[in-house]
Amino acid sequence: MILTPQTWRCFFMKNLSVKDLVLMAFYVALFMVLDTFVNTLGIFQMPNGGSLGVSTLALLMASYHLGWKKGLFVSVVSVFAQFVTGPMYTPDLLGFLLDYLLAFSVYGIACLFPNFGYFYTGVLVTNFIRFVCSTISGTVVWGVDLWGSIVYQATYMVPTLILGLIIVPLLYKAVEPSIKK
Repeated sequence: MILTPQTWRCFFMKNLSVKDLVLMAFYVALFMVLDTFVNTLGIFQMPNGGSLGVSTLALLMASYHLGWKKGLFVSVVSVFAQFVTGPMYTPDLLGFLLDYLLAFSVYGIACLFPNFGYFYTGVLVTNFIRFVCSTISGTVVWGVDLWGSIVYQATYMVPTLILGLIIVPLLYKAVEPSIKK
């Protein structure tokens, strides 16, 4: 079976417009640019993988802007885009699933959680899920003790969470008028 845009519509979403495709491609490209930027500068870069998740801002914005289905699709595609943007630290399939596929895909569903003014709980919940996935990977895949894995993940995940909690509401509120047109 050949996967064409029409085939994807049957599997994934109906009535996918050109505008939707362009916006989805934009968020994947933005993710790649931000991920490359962080990998090049080495901001909060950990020795065994993990860094300040500036690129997750694109995934969170995709979720809030496009909805959970398209946001989830953007997030999954972005996981595979990471093969291009920088090193992926994973020794096996379980590590890939926990550290990348599940950990980054979850950002696509951020919009399903309620917002309270400028506090977007989806940012908090999705970052927490990523933190849990990475912590489990640290203990199961990498053989680090639980507290060691928690401390290691927290060194870059807490700044990523804080960045998301500040930037995503501000960005979304700034672009919201143009989204509703």
